[in-house]
Amino acid sequence: MTSIASFPSGKTSAPRLDLPPVPLPRPGRWVAGAFMVLLLTWVGWIVSTNPNFQWPVVGKYLFSREILEGVKLTIALTVSAMSIGVTLGVIAALMRLSDNPLLRGAGTFYVVTFRGTPALVQLIFWFNLAALFPKITLGIPFFGPDWISINANTLITPFVAANLGLGLCEGAYMAEIVRAGILSVDPGQREAGIALGLTRGQLVRRVILPQALRVIVPPTGNQIISMLKLTSLASVISVTELLAAAGLIYTRTYETIPVLIAASVWYLALTSVLTLVQRGIERRLGRSVADSGEAGARSPWKPGSSAAPAG
Repeated sequence: MTSIASFPSGKTSAPRLDLPPVPLPRPGRWVAGAFMVLLLTWVGWIVSTNPNFQWPVVGKYLFSREILEGVKLTIALTVSAMSIGVTLGVIAALMRLSDNPLLRGAGTFYVVTFRGTPALVQLIFWFNLAALFPKITLGIPFFGPDWISINANTLITPFVAANLGLGLCEGAYMAEIVRAGILSVDPGQREAGIALGLTRGQLVRRVILPQALRVIVPPTGNQIISMLKLTSLASVISVTELLAAAGLIYTRTYETIPVLIAASVWYLALTSVLTLVQRGIERRLGRSVADSGEAGARSPWKPGSSAAPAG
């Protein structure tokens, strides 16, 4: 039997709650931090002292006219291709979730076809579309007449082919992202919308998609950043985007490494801006969840309590 003679009052002492917390020692964290500092210092010393990087040449080409024109075309191609991809992705996702087997099959065929072939192959295919269809006509199928007939080489310019190849390929990936976001919404939300008399279109626009955005936005931001870098593939079909502009310079001056570094700096700057925008959108979309959580914490009534909320 344990003796309690050391406690005159007959009660055990209560723990002190006013003492500050004592952090646990973590020597591994300090070792890893010191290693990273040494590694970054070593890399910085090599980069700054190696004359083969030719930093003055990098600064000369960083804001050159050709590089800036390539940056503008890269941004324009990213915006247009992503617009096509997001639009097709939403449509294909809704088709895949449709109860109509024909729509569901068509949506699945689109996703499987364009997600299963390389983007470079699709770019080259659309660029050479005139080999299959020398003239592109628009009219009544089978019976005619033809309203519009345009030469394919005139219509499918390198920029249009890049948009078709990148946009259609991106639409297949966006379809799966949008579909996952829609499926993440609680089925009770759909039932509530139907009970309120909303049509299927209203249910999607006003109830499902606003809630699915919290799941859709993060991977969509990653896809935009990926698309920005994927535009470099368009250089193979004579689109003078950032990488192609850099290639035109170093094939003329033979200053390959400095010009590529200048192009890489622009890619890093653009992706950093897109990352900051993505984080801002994610925080804004997450405010509703945080606000609802705080409201629930402040609410005096909780499920299972004896007092019901007024009204």
